[in-house]
Amino acid sequence: MTIHLAKHHGMCFGVRDALRATHSAAQAAPVTILGQLVHNPLVDAHLRTLGVQMGTLSDAPSAPTPDVVITAHGASDNQRTAWKEAGYRVTDTTCPLVHKAHDALRTLVREGYFPVVIGQAGHVEVRGLVGDFPEAIVLLTEEEAAEVPFRPKFGVISQTTQPVTHVLKVVDALKRCHPRAEVRFVDTVCQPTKQRQTALVELCAVCDTVVVIGGRNSNNTRQLVESARKLGSIAHQVERAEDLDPAWFQKSQHVGVTAGTSTLDETVRAVMDRLQVLAAEQKSGSALAGLVSMVTSRVQ
Repeated sequence: MTIHLAKHHGMCFGVRDALRATHSAAQAAPVTILGQLVHNPLVDAHLRTLGVQMGTLSDAPSAPTPDVVITAHGASDNQRTAWKEAGYRVTDTTCPLVHKAHDALRTLVREGYFPVVIGQAGHVEVRGLVGDFPEAIVLLTEEEAAEVPFRPKFGVISQTTQPVTHVLKVVDALKRCHPRAEVRFVDTVCQPTKQRQTALVELCAVCDTVVVIGGRNSNNTRQLVESARKLGSIAHQVERAEDLDPAWFQKSQHVGVTAGTSTLDETVRAVMDRLQVLAAEQKSGSALAGLVSMVTSRVQ
């Protein structure tokens, strides 16, 4: 069994910056994170060791500490203003590429386009994107695009962690359903997401099995799992090395490894180390089986 690590994998710069900013804020004063900083339970556990408290992002600000942190997934301008006006000191760790998506949607609305966001309606990033535009439509599938009422001008962006190939299909579906409408699409899928999806295609071309490392509620991690399966590989999602099941790899020849954008470097290393151990055990087991077979045949 040979182990292959994706060319692009794991933690992105936006998550690293968010972690650094939160560490700095926590060292200066007690802080409350308004939600999950990133979708990774190991990060949550680490932050709790620093004394960080967990709160919720809402339009009615309430937190146990005067210092609060907005997560990497962002928030609406209305929510930021509400927390500041309520007297809280706000550390904003919103990913710059999420800020870019907010700016794109704001510009489209200002230019008279009806706002459409392609993504998961319940995802914290999407809730932040549409929080200042209650009229906005959120859709995820081509079927949902077919149900959108006609508007003369649609301005479309996407959740930053959606696969761009999927997003383009939904945009095309909207155009087909409303051929008389002007549909302006601004690509807000982030570059780290694109890089990890592209690297996954290369990985699946040579691997029969793929391990995707990341939080269960991480959208970009889940998208990597789904993409790997669509590409014909057997895919398993794990949050840590201990989740690996040796039975998964009994028939595997080439195992690929990738990770979502909120996955810690040390978690990737631990998974790689565990897989190398399993590969060595598999090799020694095969050698032993071969030796037993040889001895048995000679005895016969």
